[in-house]
Amino acid sequence: MTRYLARRLAFALFLVIGVSSASLVLTRLAPGDFVAGSLGTQAPRATIERQRARFGLDKSIAAQYRDWLAKAVRLDFGYSMQYDRPVRDLVPERAANTAILSLTALVFATALGLPLGIVTGSRHGGLLPNTIRTVSLVLLSMPPLLTSLFLVFVAARTGWFPIAGMRSAGVPPGGALVDLLHHLVLPAAALGLPLAAMLERLQSQAMSEVVSEPFVLATLARGVPRFRVVWRDALKAALRPMAAVYGLIVGTLLSGSFAVEVISAWPGLGTLMLGALRTRDVYLVAGCAGAGALFLALGTLFSDVALAFVDPRASEAVEGRAGA
Repeated sequence: MTRYLARRLAFALFLVIGVSSASLVLTRLAPGDFVAGSLGTQAPRATIERQRARFGLDKSIAAQYRDWLAKAVRLDFGYSMQYDRPVRDLVPERAANTAILSLTALVFATALGLPLGIVTGSRHGGLLPNTIRTVSLVLLSMPPLLTSLFLVFVAARTGWFPIAGMRSAGVPPGGALVDLLHHLVLPAAALGLPLAAMLERLQSQAMSEVVSEPFVLATLARGVPRFRVVWRDALKAALRPMAAVYGLIVGTLLSGSFAVEVISAWPGLGTLMLGALRTRDVYLVAGCAGAGALFLALGTLFSDVALAFVDPRASEAVEGRAGA
């Protein structure tokens, strides 16, 4: 298992480097650059050339990438041209904000979607299961971008929740946590509701298959209450497919988080990367893309660990692959 985890971490490192490198090169290939956009075409040519040399934009793409990679292996990812700060200082700050939003949405979606999926999967009819299925289908048809726009509209009309930002101005230190939670409600709901619907559908399908298994039918035939069979015996078996795809769900969560951050002005990686793309801040784009790839790699690793926890046979298969 240790060797397998080491391989997964090595793959995560390769993924981060690959995604960061591709992002840097593609951003550099795009028309224009940061200096031209910030100084404008009316600036003196000598000033433009001096600034381009300062940021390394006067070099060829190959030379610029070579210099960036040589520094990146020492954890020096360059300077953000827009913020005039090291990328390795700026990205973790915003990544922490994205992690707060994503983890809150993930916990909310899991706490809502899994129990509802168990209910709909263990019952073939009835008003409650049919209502849950209908609502899930509606939410699945609404991407996080559309959900966040709808919730922002509702919040603007009702005034129940802040429509933008992460903190309010002038809040005393003692009320900072409550203020943060107040700002979290809207973006976390926008991100978590479609994800909860996805989890409900996946869990419902898995539970529907498990309750038809012979061991479940035999347990019910012995007179064991259905509630106990579903929530004790069938649940563990039904969680295996969910654990197998949880890492992919985390990747979906990250991509949705970027859209929600832009709509709700949440100061995370999404808004940071959008600003970097607009200004052609190549080093910041590479840092944001690398952080996103790291989130995805860690999510996949978490999926493997979760699957091994709910299914010991998966853990044995993992150890077999690691030893091969």
